[in-house]
Amino acid sequence: MCSHQPSCPATDRKAPHIVAAHPEQGWNLLCDGAIVFDDTGELLPDGRIVAPHRVPVERLTIAA
Repeated sequence: MCSHQPSCPATDRKAPHIVAAHPEQGWNLLCDGAIVFDDTGELLPDGRIVAPHRVPVERLTIAA
């Protein structure tokens, strides 16, 4: 699916570029076929799911 020359490596999810952005829906389609969501979850082209990377509550900043 990637048209970059050389094509983006399938194993490096940091390299592919956004080909379709849908910020109003909270997701982007990457040139390697992966869908990344605003909550950091991913749906890979082979159907595998990458769970969102949640920050533990103890590490959240609280405004006073």
